[in-house]
Amino acid sequence: MNKKALYAVMLALLLPLVSYFIVKNKSEHAVIMPRHYLPDSVVTVTKNGKRITDTVWHQLTDFSLTNQEGKNVTFDSLKGKIIIADFFFTHCPTICPALTSNMKRLAESIHNGQRVGDRTNKQVHFLSFSIDSERDSVERLKYWADRFQINPEQWWLLTGDKKKIYDFIINEIKVPAQDGMGVDTDFIHTDHFVLIDSNRYVRGYYHGLDSSSLQELSKDLVLLTLEKNPNSKSFFDGKLQLMAVVFLIAILGVGLLFYIFRKKS
Repeated sequence: MNKKALYAVMLALLLPLVSYFIVKNKSEHAVIMPRHYLPDSVVTVTKNGKRITDTVWHQLTDFSLTNQEGKNVTFDSLKGKIIIADFFFTHCPTICPALTSNMKRLAESIHNGQRVGDRTNKQVHFLSFSIDSERDSVERLKYWADRFQINPEQWWLLTGDKKKIYDFIINEIKVPAQDGMGVDTDFIHTDHFVLIDSNRYVRGYYHGLDSSSLQELSKDLVLLTLEKNPNSKSFFDGKLQLMAVVFLIAILGVGLLFYIFRKKS
């Protein structure tokens, strides 16, 4: 192999390596993912001699409620799904019909990309918690679902013990803390939509009657569907940098061997 041919080979091997680091750097800074909310604690650990501060985010606890089909459902049964939640009651004369209509438009805008067949996006699920569970029986929820043509496979209207529902809204999702005007904890009536990721971390609060806020929700939802699950690891996780270094050493080794060969010749 002559000198020019060797340089061409080394350049061909080096270009993918350089491209990898460029793309990696760009990808880490190009997209800003939806932020986390509700910190539980802050921990400090030492890694490789460096002190690293990390936030432990609040993970929503499970619930057991009844949906519009009369079925007992839990948060655990939605494992791996992204959740969009809101809060309503079927006798509401003001904002609830509009909130449900906007949620319905959002649900209809999300599909799995198929052109034909079942286009339901199985990665996203909608939850509407009744804040008037004493009057919102399964029959009333079914009436509401029929009124807005709600697909129970994609969207649950939930009723159950009022204390448990209010405890979940106030102490888990913490909607009152996000409402600048304050929320009556005796009767929660808020226009908030809440975005929850597949690990049950709250990732956003949005006003369900505000078009710009709903556009922000749609954008953040798309980003979450692309977000890598930190609990799942592939074979290459944590190894790409090492592979790149080995690749670079191999290139230098080829060059060194060629140099020694030339000297001996």
